[in-house]
Amino acid sequence: QVQLVESGGRLVQTGGSLRLSCAASGSILSSYVMGWFRQAPGKEREFVAQIAWSDGSTYFADSVKGRFTISRDSAKNTVYLQMNSLKPEDTAVYYCAARWVTVTTYNSWGQGTQVTVSS
Repeated sequence: QVQLVESGGRLVQTGGSLRLSCAASGSILSSYVMGWFRQAPGKEREFVAQIAWSDGSTYFADSVKGRFTISRDSAKNTVYLQMNSLKPEDTAVYYCAARWVTVTTYNSWGQGTQVTVSS
């Protein structure tokens, strides 16, 4: 399994930017897809973005497409979520997750980091 530690969440104003980091360790990361999810109060956890560690291919939820980007730094074993043009509805706990490329279920999760966007 992969161990994940998120950081970077904080209070930011509407229209602002924020970069979340996810430090990964453990199994061979090239075999994994890394994802970001979020959970707002009273709502279910939802998918935000993902990146394949091996080739860098990405996929985004429609709600963040064009505003968020995801990237990875192989030297640092870290995945980033760059969030621009933030909206109050982006307020949530953001979780980093990992899954093997051959499955669809994420089986490793970080502890989460709080992002609050003030209006």
